[in-house]
Amino acid sequence: MTSRLIITNGDAAVDVMKRAGLADHFLPWRDVLYEGPVPAGLDLTSLSTLRARFISDRGWGEPERVLHSFRERDRELERAGNYPRITLWFEHDLYDQLQILQVLDWFCHHRPDPAALSMVCTKNYLGPSSPDEISALMAHEEEVTTDQLELAHHAWSAFTAPDPIPWTSLLDEETSLLPFLRGAVLRLLEEYPHSGRGLSRTALAILRLIEQESLPPGSLFARYMESEEHRFLGDASFWFILNSLAGSVTPLIHTQPEPLTLPASSHQTVVITNEGCECLAGDRNWLDTHPIDQWIGGVHLTPDNRWWWDPDTQTVRKEEA
Repeated sequence: MTSRLIITNGDAAVDVMKRAGLADHFLPWRDVLYEGPVPAGLDLTSLSTLRARFISDRGWGEPERVLHSFRERDRELERAGNYPRITLWFEHDLYDQLQILQVLDWFCHHRPDPAALSMVCTKNYLGPSSPDEISALMAHEEEVTTDQLELAHHAWSAFTAPDPIPWTSLLDEETSLLPFLRGAVLRLLEEYPHSGRGLSRTALAILRLIEQESLPPGSLFARYMESEEHRFLGDASFWFILNSLAGSVTPLIHTQPEPLTLPASSHQTVVITNEGCECLAGDRNWLDTHPIDQWIGGVHLTPDNRWWWDPDTQTVRKEEA
């Protein structure tokens, strides 16, 4: 068996690490945890089954293949203690930070003794890095401490809680042992509906961009990515948001001259509607006519369980019945 197991954020990272000459065994962690149900009280097998169903229901993979991938991943994780060294190598953005919380929470309950557990987590995006840059990042490898494992367990429990208060409370707690956690907490909260407009930060960013200029879908995605301090959203997730905004009872966007497709046609252009402009101006709340059915971690947002994000006070509040 090789000397080390590297658990990282996906196949692009694995590819560049191999090109950097790292002769290790790799375990890519492929899951968009910022989308779909991640409820508390499930063991790894049950949660993976639920996550696989969500991903296949979105049309992002064949059900059997997606479930097989999750099961293979979980079996490899359960064998991690067979390696003398385990390194978690993730980025600083929301996508990676949720993944590393899940992995650290698992190791909090399954100490890899006698294996050494370490972590590399910097502001470098792994996929676009050169092999030389990857090699240089090894200097940032640090041993994972018991305190870090316990903080990750606490944060993962907050993420999977049925209401967002525990997750919001992390903003007032000391989380510097995981230096990128606070930014991830805030960025996820910004995906809750805005208290005046009923739209997430991502949806608002899309509307603001096309209010300035109608754009082809590919260009819109590139502009949106430039607006993020820490990029995390994949193109499939972005397309799902576009389709939601275009397919609601009161569409906030539309594409011309034909409906949105993935991949997009070179002739398509995304245009804001009058209703979209009203939402941006604060004259319309999208959720008044668009029944919400969305999971954020363990929170299931429905018309009877609506939580609003107030960016001015950085708090969430539940709508009174």
